[in-house]
Order: sequence, then C-alpha cells, then structure tokens
Amino acid sequence: NSEIYVMDSDGTDVIQLTNTGDGNWFPSWSPDGKQIAFTSRRFGDMEIFVMDRDGTNINRLLQTGSARSWSN
Repeated sequence: NSEIYVMDSDGTDVIQLTNTGDGNWFPSWSPDGKQIAFTSRRFGDMEIFVMDRDGTNINRLLQTGSARSWSN
C-alpha cells in the first residue's frame, strides 16, 4: 500500500501524511504550496482528495479520476 510523505530536500525530517492502508498515489502540490491533491482508494474506488500541507483537513473532491497535476 502506498502512503504520502513529505521531507526536507536533503531527505531529513520525513513526515507521513496519510495512513489509510488503502493506497494513496500521485501527490501534487498546489501552486501556492499550501495543499496537496492526491488520489486514494480509501472509499473503494479511485477518487481525488486534497489535504493541507501538514496532512490535515482531507477532503474528497471527485469520486473518480486522477490528480496528476493542478493544471489538468
């Protein structure tokens, strides 16, 4: 299962943002760096979610699809 992490550019200070066991993929930073869009199977189907940069305030945006880029 895939989870989403953030870390410093030198690989230190690794922080796990998701922990569902259902798979979380394709994280993409928002242009302002405040949120991360990603896909997850946490409700069974592949769906699009967005969360704050610290992993809080996770919200489902769409019930199908893939969040590969904020510009798509």
